[in-house]
Amino acid sequence: MSSTEGATPPLRDKVVVITGAGSGIGRALALRAARDGARLALSDVDGEGLAETARQAELSGAAAVLTDKVDVADRAAMAGYATAVAEHYGVVDVVVNNAGVSLTGQFQKLTYDDFDWIMGINFWGVVHGSKEFLPHLKASSDGHLVNISSLFGLLSMPGQSAYNAAKYAVRGFSESLREELLIEGAPVTLTVVHPGGIKTAIARNARYAEGEDGARTARLFDKKLARTTPEKAAEVIFDGMLAGKARVLVGGDAHLLHTVAKVLGSRYQDLVAKRYDSLAQPKPVE
Repeated sequence: MSSTEGATPPLRDKVVVITGAGSGIGRALALRAARDGARLALSDVDGEGLAETARQAELSGAAAVLTDKVDVADRAAMAGYATAVAEHYGVVDVVVNNAGVSLTGQFQKLTYDDFDWIMGINFWGVVHGSKEFLPHLKASSDGHLVNISSLFGLLSMPGQSAYNAAKYAVRGFSESLREELLIEGAPVTLTVVHPGGIKTAIARNARYAEGEDGARTARLFDKKLARTTPEKAAEVIFDGMLAGKARVLVGGDAHLLHTVAKVLGSRYQDLVAKRYDSLAQPKPVE
């Protein structure tokens, strides 16, 4: 999202709402928008992380920062949050439904509560943010809605049935909503984002089913799989949003694996299954 020297930054004075802003991609998005001089509305369930993001955003040049501790899975809370942000700033220009969690485990070892938990945040959080903020985005006459899915919303992996379900749901929901907005001629663009491995704490903060070695999985993710920085992800996401792209892939791994899955079709599942033992039993990471 580089600007021509002397040009007005594209998010200057825009009201940018970001959920899950207490760390990771959410924080990076907040700081990137802050450097443009945006007015920020940031939320998270992690109050300490949220306060640190707000502090850094103010130092980075944000025109204003509003913070709220909000659980995106709470429908009433999200309705109240959208109203409060709109009343506070008078307008909403950008909404990034970023809040998300991770859950790893073989399907038969996962509980219904596990599915309820991850769907509440990763899927319903996106639905709530879209539903409650969309009228305000339309009223802005130049709104942008960004929903964060995942590479695992484009292809599936063993041990990720619940996560895959939520992220595929975000993709399907968002693509349908985008079509409705186009038919309506609404002044709102909708972009679905599919990040690959991003250097965040998502694996370290994940839930794991009984029998899963969470510490080993987190080490593998941090050392081997997380290749893209949150800062780079934020640049790619905002660039795609401002260009009006329907789909944005983040990271070389996302582009590569998505291409492989498209070329192989459903046969990619057989390849993954054949390689599962080596994937599931990685060598110890020092």
